[in-house]
Amino acid sequence: MNTKLRPMMGNEAIAQGAWEAGVRVASAYPGTPSTEILENIAKYPETDIFAQWATNEKVALDVASGASFSGVRSFVAMKHVGLNVASDTLMSQTYIGINGGMVIAVCDDPGIHSSQNEQDTRMYSRLAMVPTLEPSDAQEALDFVKLGYELSEEFDTPVILRSTTRLSHTRSLVQPGKRFTPKPLGFLEDPTKNVMIPGHSRLRHPKLLERESKLKAYFDSSDIIRWDKGNSDYGVITLGPSFTYVKEVLPDASVLKLGASYPLPEQRIREFCNSVKRVFVVEELEPVVENEMRGMGLEVEGKKYFSRLGEFSPETVRAGFENAGILQNRKKKVSVQIKPVVRPPVLCAGCSHMSTFLVMNSVDARVAGDIGCYTLAAVEPLSAIDTTVAMGSSIANAAGMAKAGTETKPIVATIGDSTFLHSGIPPLIDAVYNNVDITVLLLDNKIVAMTGGQNHPGTGITLRGEKTHKVVYEEMVRATGVKWVKTVDSYDIGAMLRTIREAIAFKGVAVVISDRPCVLDPVRLKGEPMEVNALACTGCQSCMNLGCPALSWSDELFEGHHKVKISASGCIGCSMCAQVCPTDCIKPAAKIAL
Repeated sequence: MNTKLRPMMGNEAIAQGAWEAGVRVASAYPGTPSTEILENIAKYPETDIFAQWATNEKVALDVASGASFSGVRSFVAMKHVGLNVASDTLMSQTYIGINGGMVIAVCDDPGIHSSQNEQDTRMYSRLAMVPTLEPSDAQEALDFVKLGYELSEEFDTPVILRSTTRLSHTRSLVQPGKRFTPKPLGFLEDPTKNVMIPGHSRLRHPKLLERESKLKAYFDSSDIIRWDKGNSDYGVITLGPSFTYVKEVLPDASVLKLGASYPLPEQRIREFCNSVKRVFVVEELEPVVENEMRGMGLEVEGKKYFSRLGEFSPETVRAGFENAGILQNRKKKVSVQIKPVVRPPVLCAGCSHMSTFLVMNSVDARVAGDIGCYTLAAVEPLSAIDTTVAMGSSIANAAGMAKAGTETKPIVATIGDSTFLHSGIPPLIDAVYNNVDITVLLLDNKIVAMTGGQNHPGTGITLRGEKTHKVVYEEMVRATGVKWVKTVDSYDIGAMLRTIREAIAFKGVAVVISDRPCVLDPVRLKGEPMEVNALACTGCQSCMNLGCPALSWSDELFEGHHKVKISASGCIGCSMCAQVCPTDCIKPAAKIAL
């Protein structure tokens, strides 16, 4: 193994830390910004680590829990909303504790770069009473993973490692080390510890409180709590990537860097507060540390100057300290009249989701959407999704609409293949069981597209690229009791429209499987590009309603109006634009040339 100093993305460093710590089983469900952790773990030999994609985050945590029961070190990775899914297991696992060490890497998304919300994982750590480590750079990410296993086994607890988008996706220098291989402990025969029935849980709960007290004492003397002494007029308590912003903005300040946000090192915090006149807490998202310090009876300032919204930066931290009177307000900069080009997120050229949502508009459906690339169909020009809540919500949302009895439009739930396997099967069973009249559109693009093209049980390929059993959706759907199921090629817009109409006409749960691979993953598809005969184009906008980024309006006027043009480099030749063109002016470029 190369042990030379090298740059690593935070997620790479977390994976390296898991390998160095001697992890034997690693599991995850892909989700930005955590996806690359398991992808990097899969690069290590399978003889070292068994690494897998799980169908959802709860399954991932349950797999890790099982490995821990068997006495080996296990690892789980997920994004912040994934912890919602895994929380049921987490709340019991904290009572049970561990046998083999367990670390749960949870990556938050301040700024909502690729998520449906901006929740703060530290709220979960307090609810579950699970120690939470917060690295500020890639080297600490590696080191804290290894520390996490030491704490896990010393204090009989799962440990959360909290990352954020900025840490996960930023590179910094890391000193990798060698792998430690702990001896497997074997299964621990102790039902009172392993089996969470009420009588056993009552015995375990006091141990959580005892564990919390011991962890507080540990962190009070731990070297991951760093005190940089400086100006005594004010001091800053911070953690995670915010530490680097504070040091950049206030290089001479007294700074107490917390390596862990739960439990807090109360004694060290009190000592620090007594050494300065004013105390500020700089933490992204919720005032977790600030509120706990107030609970200790300490005077502290924080969210009055530093927002609960979005991602921090040196600029936002500087502005906060300027408002607090710690830094002088900078003179206003000269205004430069340059406006950035507005580029909203769009579906890829040739994306099969375009045709399915164009059809949703054609049948004037009430569409309950779900989490995936196809959620972009909620915006113009498709504007075809009415609700999106969380992973797997669409089918049950549609069922609720149907049972409410107020909807005059046909009700359709749209859900991607990976999302369906993640959490769409139980609501489908529920809809059949309760005799709901809805149509479910299962968008099978053969991959987890939104997070970069990961495999899942519907692709028949494992995380390591090995062939395995492949889920057959028609068989699975029929097994739930659905009587009407059809598969249709997403690129055949006419067939899609006819099939959707038939499905809507069916009384009960009907499932249409939209079948066409993602145009980007695992390989970028490219066919003969299409071209517009400008003389025949009337500018009717039928093709533009697809929202394909390869289509645009021409700069010149033809016969008094703009015409459509197609980017030869962007077009993949899917022909969907040609299918909806009423004047038949869009054809493969070679035919136009003739």
